[in-house]
Amino acid sequence: MSLYEYTYIARQDIQPQQVDAITDGFTKIINDNGGKIAKTESWGLRTLAYRIKKYKKGHYVHMHIDAPHVAIAELERNSRLHEDVVRYMTIRVEEFEEGDSVVLRSRERDSRPPRGDYNNDKKDYKPKERY
Repeated sequence: MSLYEYTYIARQDIQPQQVDAITDGFTKIINDNGGKIAKTESWGLRTLAYRIKKYKKGHYVHMHIDAPHVAIAELERNSRLHEDVVRYMTIRVEEFEEGDSVVLRSRERDSRPPRGDYNNDKKDYKPKERY
């Protein structure tokens, strides 16, 4: 069996529970065709780089799949037919990345306080004038 990373974008106007139901359906397809899901990450509602079918945002889901090519072909066929899936992408990889994906790591980095907050205790601080 081969290793794949599969990411799909669902419509912005559906509920997160519906996105989970789509993911469960895709998981069932993979399991029925002899594969298994190593990891699933929901990246949440994110802004698209450009409009797709008049949508500006989408629910992103990323999956690590260990399955034969037949299972991936069936998954992609169902993704094309599903009305809530806007885009999908499947990539074959040599090995899975350990830990969280880059998207989740960048989200953790963004949750830190801004750099300028360390000067809040200095009331008389004034920035230098620019020439």
